[in-house]
Amino acid sequence: MTSRETIGAATRRARREADGGPGRPRRRWLRRLAAGVLAAALLVLGVYAWAWASLDRSSIARAMWWREADVGDQYRFPARTIPAGDATRPLPAGVEMDPAPPSGADDDGAFDEFLRGTDTLGFVVVDDDRLVYERYFGGADRQSRQTSFSVAKSFVSTLVGIAIDEGSIGSITDPVTEYLPELAERDPRFERITLRDLLSMSSGLRYEEQSLPLPWGDDVDTYYGTDLRDLALSATQIVRPPGQEWLYNNYNPLLLGLVLERATGTSVSDYMATKLWQPLGAEADATWNLDSEGSGFEKMESGLNATPVDYARFGELFLHGGEWNGARIVSEDWAREATAPDVTTDPAGHYQYFWWVDTERPERFYALGNFGQYIYVAPDAGTVIVRNGRDWGVENDTWLSVFREVADQLVERS
Repeated sequence: MTSRETIGAATRRARREADGGPGRPRRRWLRRLAAGVLAAALLVLGVYAWAWASLDRSSIARAMWWREADVGDQYRFPARTIPAGDATRPLPAGVEMDPAPPSGADDDGAFDEFLRGTDTLGFVVVDDDRLVYERYFGGADRQSRQTSFSVAKSFVSTLVGIAIDEGSIGSITDPVTEYLPELAERDPRFERITLRDLLSMSSGLRYEEQSLPLPWGDDVDTYYGTDLRDLALSATQIVRPPGQEWLYNNYNPLLLGLVLERATGTSVSDYMATKLWQPLGAEADATWNLDSEGSGFEKMESGLNATPVDYARFGELFLHGGEWNGARIVSEDWAREATAPDVTTDPAGHYQYFWWVDTERPERFYALGNFGQYIYVAPDAGTVIVRNGRDWGVENDTWLSVFREVADQLVERS
């Protein structure tokens, strides 16, 4: 090879090395990958920084930051206090019962151990108006407020009944547009939807469940929404005639909350304090979570927080047909109509006015919330049972079986 060829080869080799050489393309690819990962990480961090800064303005931000609902949500949302007042009257103690272990329970046979193993936080039994069983777990005690989730709906229903009794609301057959006329301006078919249709979950409004991780959908909007008034008035859509089909729908309690506000001229929490909570002689203040500080509207589909003993008082009210401690709080007709199955007026035999009916024992009924929040009322046994929990622990059918067995044991011992 001539000197000129040698120099030329060396020059070409130097150029190849300057352009990367055999190992450089792989290093360039790694640098590009690292830059892409860093950019993606910065984007994710930016999105979550936006979500954190937007918690009081965006349901999507809340769903991203708070993720799935849990019992700690009562501390995340703002809340309005429902004072107990001065007429507090503790429930008297009765002869304590020793519940038999649930049928088929996989534990050492102790009822307390069954409760502890099912993420129960509080379990209260009232028989003949006396506390006969009261247990707390997981750091909870008698003063701990437990969140209700959809048990709150049964309180909304009762407030509607009280407002009808006192004449603030005309009738259960009133069209919702009598109180919310802007709905008819958007769609005249709203004039056909009555308060009964809303209470019986047969309004004909669209409701599509959509679980996280997708941070949108009716479940996310109605739970995490920061302006639930506007959501109820602008996002509701009619997809079928009212009164024909039962569909669990969180827009219904939102609309009824708006009706209560306009009919009574006060917030739902303040109305509940004077018309229900204080007349019940509640032991402790309750709270009701709000959609946001700016809107200040109660989360009507959930978000009521109270002690298990005070939830039991609410059950006692319906055990006694709307009367408590000699005072009439809601009419007997309402207490009966709200909790008894009647398919002549409503399409579902298992559900009435935001109360569930125990279809195996139709004379019994219960309020039900996510993660196993219950107020179970057994008028035939004179018994009210409250269960609050961090999670379900067991299936809904198992809890109903447990409640039936406990109530039946009290009938047998009396």
